[in-house]
Amino acid sequence: MVNLYRDTGVVLRTHKLGEADRIITLLTRRHGKVRAVAKGVRRTSSRFGARLEPFGHVDLQFYPGRTLDVITQVETVDAFALPLVADYQRYTAASAIAETADRLSAEEGEPVLKLYLLVVGALRALAGGQRDASLVLDAFFLRAMAYAGWAPAITECARCGLPGPHAAFNVAAGGSMCPDCRIAGSVHPAPEVLTLLDALLQGAWTVAEAAPGVTRRDASGLVAAHLQWHLERQLRSLPLVERRARQVPTPGQVGSPG
Repeated sequence: MVNLYRDTGVVLRTHKLGEADRIITLLTRRHGKVRAVAKGVRRTSSRFGARLEPFGHVDLQFYPGRTLDVITQVETVDAFALPLVADYQRYTAASAIAETADRLSAEEGEPVLKLYLLVVGALRALAGGQRDASLVLDAFFLRAMAYAGWAPAITECARCGLPGPHAAFNVAAGGSMCPDCRIAGSVHPAPEVLTLLDALLQGAWTVAEAAPGVTRRDASGLVAAHLQWHLERQLRSLPLVERRARQVPTPGQVGSPG
């Protein structure tokens, strides 16, 4: 009897294969990263082609193959893709999340449950549209780095552990640095930037959403630099991310015009 198996996963990316098939890269709950073939998915008559687009959160059945497994059934769990592809800022943020998850789950078949839950949570927040996409992306980056063991030191010195906050920040050294440990090439972010980074890492959204635009931009720069230094190469999707704050209506703007 064929040893079919099921899992729930998020579609990270797709590649064309032959005239009608696609290779689907997923981050799954129990099997980590899985690359599988979806046969005939590019035909208009395909039963589940639309469900296997990037950012789809799906329940799947797989048929084990010699090199790549084959997807035999797909059911939608969350239709994240629909709201994400309709908004450029949210779409580019989701693309950066998917690319980062792909990079951090290098070994196929190795369970990465925490990373999977981080990806699902971030995509759910983006699709819901209630939080600023840039803040959601930076929160995901920080928590993903913490998962990988790369979390920047924010409230203590990266070298000696002295409690901060400290004025200097050095990506290569691991984050904040006290005056005695500070090395050449360090930057000096405003204290509000470090407060925002800590809020995003801890999930203190009231604090994070109160940060002004300049603070958010500076924090995003530090987060992106720290992540890409550890990945040892740039994220292709990151330059496309639109870093604008979500407009929150003032009380006089709420509701329809009279």
